[in-house]
Amino acid sequence: MTIELRQIDGQFAFEAIGIPIWSQFDDETIRTLDRTLSRHGILIFRRQSLSEKELVNFSNLFGNAEKIVRADWASADYEEITHISNMRNAAGDPIGGLGSGELEWHTDQSYMTSPATGAILYGVEVPLGGPDTMWANLALAYDALPGILQKSISGRRGIFSYAKRVSSYDQEITPEEVRRKTPDVYHPLVNTHPETGQKTLYLDPATTVGIEGMPEDEGISLLQELATHAASPAFVYRHVWQPGDIIMWDNGFLLHRRDAFAANQNRLLKRTTIRLSKKLHILPGS
Repeated sequence: MTIELRQIDGQFAFEAIGIPIWSQFDDETIRTLDRTLSRHGILIFRRQSLSEKELVNFSNLFGNAEKIVRADWASADYEEITHISNMRNAAGDPIGGLGSGELEWHTDQSYMTSPATGAILYGVEVPLGGPDTMWANLALAYDALPGILQKSISGRRGIFSYAKRVSSYDQEITPEEVRRKTPDVYHPLVNTHPETGQKTLYLDPATTVGIEGMPEDEGISLLQELATHAASPAFVYRHVWQPGDIIMWDNGFLLHRRDAFAANQNRLLKRTTIRLSKKLHILPGS
């Protein structure tokens, strides 16, 4: 298959042009796409029209699409697909999760010992004029850190807490209950790409609560400094959604966030989570 990869606005996001996702892929095409994802972080496919089966099949080309934990957000037919939506069915029940509020900078599954880092979002219905989704590249952010700050975080591990994450959108469960079910985990603040040797930050402002071996206030202050730096415009790609967009990204070295939007604007995205290969991708906790 002949593919064209076009860098968007000189940033780290690449558009894959002329690829119908529902078609058959040869091994060389898959390797090209996977390597681009592993080195740059974002692949975008425009004007797609997929069944849920085709979305799962495409996801499995790059690893293993995982079944989701939140059954109330899952597709009725495919446990690998999450519905991200503010819409409701005829009975008035939500058809998906995360509503219409703003989502702050985060990276998926960072609170797990061995996170699955691949992700795909498929825009089925998107409101005119937003909300946009932003991604921040932590490899670019690391490269731009002063040498003294790079040295200060070398060998350090962040403390990642699901209790902090869940408290921002679910008030029905206490932090103590969450910690019993999902204990805090530790991940290096700096990781190295398995092929290129490039170093990158790994942090999650929505989840990190400290740095191992540092006083709590110093750790929180340093994490805030790193998060502010990582969200600098120079390291951020902002995506303006169109219906049929598919965005694939690597949570191993990207943060993402979403703007809020009006609750009466219908929005439906379908999402998969993929366990990528450690031979080609940065896998925190591996």
